[in-house]
Amino acid sequence: MQFKNKIQKITTVTCFVLMICMSTKAQPAFLPPSDQYRPDRLRKVVIGESVLFVVTSVGLYYLWYKKFPRSRFHFINDGREWFKMDKMGHATTAYTIATMHHDLMRWSGVKPGTAIATSAITSLAFLSIVEIMDGFSSDWGFSRGDMIANISGAAFFTAQQHWWGRQKMSLRVSARFTPYAKYNPDLLGNNRASRLMKDYNGQTYWLSVNIRSFLKTNSNFPVWLNAAVGYGADGMIGAEKNPGSIDGKSVPGFKRTKQFYIAADADFSNLSTSEAVSMPLYFLQFIKTPAPAVEVNSYGKIKLRPVQF
Repeated sequence: MQFKNKIQKITTVTCFVLMICMSTKAQPAFLPPSDQYRPDRLRKVVIGESVLFVVTSVGLYYLWYKKFPRSRFHFINDGREWFKMDKMGHATTAYTIATMHHDLMRWSGVKPGTAIATSAITSLAFLSIVEIMDGFSSDWGFSRGDMIANISGAAFFTAQQHWWGRQKMSLRVSARFTPYAKYNPDLLGNNRASRLMKDYNGQTYWLSVNIRSFLKTNSNFPVWLNAAVGYGADGMIGAEKNPGSIDGKSVPGFKRTKQFYIAADADFSNLSTSEAVSMPLYFLQFIKTPAPAVEVNSYGKIKLRPVQF
């Protein structure tokens, strides 16, 4: 369901704004962890996230679900849609929300174990809003696949933070415009902003690994240089298959293709920076840095991409 994924990305962006509001100009870095418990900061975080949770829930119901018929709670199997690109989006969104919430908790002086647990719970709570509402909508249903992806993203954060005390590997996203949206704008977007969020053909989801974090402490390997593997898709006009025509207009016979990438990435969050740039660099850790990449698609063809977004 395209609207659902759009709302999830809007929720993530709203979390970004929340974190900016929580920051103060006196900090030498953006949201540094506090060694002392700071109830004043925690109060801001709890109030801000509670407001976001309520606004998201109420807004979704009145702006979207109230327009459609309701039903008894039921499940749906959408595992064959979009080459599972939507599931990659779910996992990445869950990971991103958990990471940001954890940093807010540590900024408030919450103990590491508590911060980790509340981060996973908060991430799943935010994303479960839509899943539950889907379950009571006759036009959709509760997607087990979506929920598994949500849990996987939160668990990926939790496991690393528990074992290593940091995120040596991260889930990231990159996006670009494609020519496919004009054939099915209702599903793929009808303006630049909606195309970036709804057109899975232009999205790539990445596992970015910080190489230095796995080497000896005296290694001279650049702390900012990551290796990344990505997954994307191309040629998708419909969810499960491409329609021959839309609104009476014929659609070209695009070949639906899975794409796999290997590329370099940059982890700016590991750099020691001044206050002027520390906040922007913090948010860049959730976005794949454009770089040359090697692509292998599901038909066995290999391509060199000079710059892959």
